[in-house]
Amino acid sequence: MSLTIADLPALNATLNATAGVLLVTGYLFIRRGRWRAHRACMVAALCVSAAFFTSYLTYHFQVGSVPFKGTGPIRTVYFTILISHTLLAVTVPFLATITVVRAARRRFDRHKRIARWTLPIWLYVSVTGVVVYWMLYRLAV
Repeated sequence: MSLTIADLPALNATLNATAGVLLVTGYLFIRRGRWRAHRACMVAALCVSAAFFTSYLTYHFQVGSVPFKGTGPIRTVYFTILISHTLLAVTVPFLATITVVRAARRRFDRHKRIARWTLPIWLYVSVTGVVVYWMLYRLAV
């Protein structure tokens, strides 16, 4: 089975959801002192997010912008979620890079300080990415 351009939005949502699960799992691991499992989850989340970004760009370079067809209050909800998602998504690569570099340099005090910001923002972006997909491609309006 091969993927087509039409399959990429669903793949993107799956990758976002997977990143979210990995982020929560990694957080739970570090809370339990299992730093190797934490590291593995966070590296996997980074890889999955990179795959998402590649797939997302591939899709939108081919298709362009996809308009939201909903009307009324749901339109306001959609754009509120989309705008917050987009603004925060721009920060994730920078925050994630700083967080990873600090961990790689074994500066765990500084890593922890930035991770307290990186995790909730990255998780919000992952979850709202799935919500945006659902509202844009699956919501019967």
